Amino acid sequence: MRLDMFLKVSRLVKRRSVAKELCDKGRVHVGGSSAKAGREVKPGDVIALRLPRRKVTAEILETPTGNVTKERAATLYRIIEDTALTEELF
Repeated sequence: MRLDMFLKVSRLVKRRSVAKELCDKGRVHVGGSSAKAGREVKPGDVIALRLPRRKVTAEILETPTGNVTKERAATLYRIIEDTALTEELF
């Protein structure tokens, strides 16, 4: 599954276009290296996102086929770290 699609389906990011933009700006890392939106991800991969107000690191547990319900979306990944960022870091 594409990285941008996983971010959208898992609801870590609201829209696929936002996920692509984050990847283009170098704010998404998979396995410690910067990742493009089209990169294939699989269970076991670790994703690090730098969002405007927080940094999230999550391990992929499952890559679904198609869309999933809101309740199931939270079971697709496991949060490793979720840190609020201060304005000083921008």
